[in-house]
Amino acid sequence: MGAPRSSGPAHAPPHRLLDARHDVQASLVVFLIAVPLSLGIAAASGAPVIAGLIAAVVGGLVAGPLGGSRLQVSGPAAGLTVVVAELIGQFGWAVTCAITVCAGVLQVVLGACKIGRAALAISPTVVHAMLAGIGVVIVISQVHVLLGGSASANTWHNLRDLPAQITDLHQPATFIGLAVVALLLVWPKLPARIRAVPGPLVAIVLATVVTLGIDVQRVSLPDSPLSAIALPALPDGHWVAFALGVFTMTIIASVESLLSAVAVDKLRDGHRTDLNRELVGQGSANIVSGMLGGLPITGVIVRSATNVRAGARTRASATLHGVWVLLFTVLLVDLVEQIPMAALAGLLVVVGMNLVKLADMRTARRHGELMVYVVTIAGVVMLNLLEGVVLGFAVALLATLRRIVWARVRVERGADDVYAVVVEGTLSFLSVPRLSRVLAQVPDGTSVHLELVVDYLDHAAFEHLSAWRRQHESTGGTIVIDEIGGPGPNTRRKRSGPGPRWFLPWSHWQDGESLNSHKKHDHTHVPIPQQSRDHVLRPLLTGAREYHRRTAPIMRPHLRRLAANQHPHALFLTCADSRIVPNVITTSGPGDLFTLRNVGNLVPGDLSMRAGVLYALDHLKVPTMIVCGHSRCGAMTALLSGPENDPIGRWLRWAAPSLQAWKDGHPLARRAAEAGWSDIDQLAMVNVAVQLESLGKMPDVAEAVTAGRVRLIGLFFDIPSGTLLMLDDAGERFEPLRAPSGPVTPPTDGATPHETRAETELR
Repeated sequence: MGAPRSSGPAHAPPHRLLDARHDVQASLVVFLIAVPLSLGIAAASGAPVIAGLIAAVVGGLVAGPLGGSRLQVSGPAAGLTVVVAELIGQFGWAVTCAITVCAGVLQVVLGACKIGRAALAISPTVVHAMLAGIGVVIVISQVHVLLGGSASANTWHNLRDLPAQITDLHQPATFIGLAVVALLLVWPKLPARIRAVPGPLVAIVLATVVTLGIDVQRVSLPDSPLSAIALPALPDGHWVAFALGVFTMTIIASVESLLSAVAVDKLRDGHRTDLNRELVGQGSANIVSGMLGGLPITGVIVRSATNVRAGARTRASATLHGVWVLLFTVLLVDLVEQIPMAALAGLLVVVGMNLVKLADMRTARRHGELMVYVVTIAGVVMLNLLEGVVLGFAVALLATLRRIVWARVRVERGADDVYAVVVEGTLSFLSVPRLSRVLAQVPDGTSVHLELVVDYLDHAAFEHLSAWRRQHESTGGTIVIDEIGGPGPNTRRKRSGPGPRWFLPWSHWQDGESLNSHKKHDHTHVPIPQQSRDHVLRPLLTGAREYHRRTAPIMRPHLRRLAANQHPHALFLTCADSRIVPNVITTSGPGDLFTLRNVGNLVPGDLSMRAGVLYALDHLKVPTMIVCGHSRCGAMTALLSGPENDPIGRWLRWAAPSLQAWKDGHPLARRAAEAGWSDIDQLAMVNVAVQLESLGKMPDVAEAVTAGRVRLIGLFFDIPSGTLLMLDDAGERFEPLRAPSGPVTPPTDGATPHETRAETELR
């Protein structure tokens, strides 16, 4: 029991003060990063330098309180640098501000229409490649400034003029710029105590101090920051280009902000951004920023991640960072004007380099989207941002269309000249020529396993497969068709859903004849013929091949991590019954459960059980020990029938206390009887409680339970309903782990104790 909650405000001020302390500290850290980045982004965009600071202030004071993300920090972003530079070159600064205002209005409308999540449908590969392309453009342009020259708005011109710029470099500016780049690259590798101070701030301050008295180009600001505030202006014509600029800025600013907000949510589990409100907040900030002559605003992941890592608790941190930028802009104009432009260029070179991420390339390659990435980044660099993104979308759509209508077909030769033909994807008439070419590689008269892992099989493909099957069988060959998924004419589905068959028994997806052939010999003691032996082995071998083909590649990375040691979460003692599969009923995998099994899930007093329990307790340090019984248990049936002098009867002597407890009216038995459970199931439930008690009486287990290191849990699996029940703490009833629509009761409607209603209807 926790302390009673106070209805008054007595405890509120300390909590608010604690949040405020964390928010103030985080806001100062973000402010120290935001100032140099804002100045550098404005310089790279070709906008007035003060416009970057205006955007940082508005991002904090407007987007901070209005946005849907509590911890996201907004301001001028490198992702819009190329767009702004192109718009300024085409329209001038005043019209670009008007475009920012219109984009903000459109963002507010989109947020009001509640389509914020639609931005998440955009391919991440295209977004990552777009940012990488922007990074390349920033690096190419800012290298000119770093070398003491000036950059062109055209990437081709910057590349063309770069050799001449290198031969005509200005040594002081070059030295400062390269020093800033080197410092920022080394900074993340320094000790955490040093990295507590933002690297960009250190680099800019050092560059400013070192260059005092040296003739280098520096930041230029108006004498009064308020004089930089200028109203936007509409263009004289070129309205189509104006509308295109509004659309481009809206899409890029919205997508970058929403993706950044989602990334912030991942940094802080439990926080979920209202994406529609975030669009409204970003749009409102862009309206204000454009009206005041500031750069367009987005949510910025670098500043947002810094805000989270610095310990921010509420949206007050983002708002306060805007306050600090405002005070800095108004009170320290002279200090800003001492910053060398080459230092800002070095900062932007590193920012651009950080936008190009090898991890994004590897991810794109892993998902088969490397071509999308390459085309997008090439289009952004060689053409312009919008055309590059459009090209990326086009390639992504073509790749998706290809995956939808194009099947992957391959043939593999296995042991004993058995050929496996695997068809994956959508098998349509478009794939028939390639399907025919692959099938032609299969020699006549051979055994073939045709595996159709398809989500659709159209008429043309079906007819072609049917004709090929008839032709191949006419040559003496055999074909086993395994359709794993997908609708098709006259097809018999053996399994629903593609992927590995982790949870499905052999009888669901393998040839029933081979599975049932062993039943002919179940009650005989004559030798099984060699041909039947091979037939009996076939399900196991087929399952093993299926594992190596599909499951092993998926599980291999996890198994490599488990190769050296194991850290299971629970000891799981259950019955040897083949219908009880612990990993299935708990949705667990390798390394999760340390499993012990015997007939009747008993806890005998022999050495084998004690050894397993002590190993799990002392070496594996499991925090949970589970005893799991089940309905229709054969051991409990034999126990009720009376003891027999055979190995099973002698083994079941360990269950004698359970039988006696059931006869004495154990609370579990009474409640189960009231609910209509059969005698066998009542005894099985009582047996779980009794065996759990026996487990708890082991000295080492009792000590661990008393110390709070281990918890004992009883489970009961009802086979017909597939329901897993848990024994309550009082040990008097089993309750469903997941509440169904009604109480779990035994079969009714005249069914025998071993039949469910569905089984009765099927019979």
